[in-house]
Amino acid sequence: MEPSRPEKKKVLIVCTGNACRSQMAEALWRHEAGDTWEVASAGTSPSGFHPLARACVEELGIDPSGQYSKSVFSLDPLRYDLLITVCDSAQKSCPHFGKHPRHEHWPFPDPILAQGDPETQRAEFRRVRDRIHESIRAFLVSESQAESDGR
Repeated sequence: MEPSRPEKKKVLIVCTGNACRSQMAEALWRHEAGDTWEVASAGTSPSGFHPLARACVEELGIDPSGQYSKSVFSLDPLRYDLLITVCDSAQKSCPHFGKHPRHEHWPFPDPILAQGDPETQRAEFRRVRDRIHESIRAFLVSESQAESDGR
């Protein structure tokens, strides 16, 4: 008999438009965690996956196909172990789910607000992408260490 696999942990990443930060985080988390996490993203006012956010993820060799902008209100938050808001607006307008799931707030600037020529805007998307990527990596290492320590 094959040993049973531990159930995947589930994370829901929320921002306002589900266009940039949460979409990049979804793709990056899925890439970093492999098959140990089920990952989804949503928005409080979904507005579509921004082309520069998609391009910045693809630059890393990560394929975000299959991802699309969806409403947090269309999902069952109780199926997730962890809810992460990645912008202050989403933190304020995200529905409150009581003590479940665990909620963390990781605020990142909105790259859509970047002013300037297209290369300046792309640079801001990359900067935000890289900060999100660093945060996810640090979180996953911390979670892994906590599990190893039996916490």
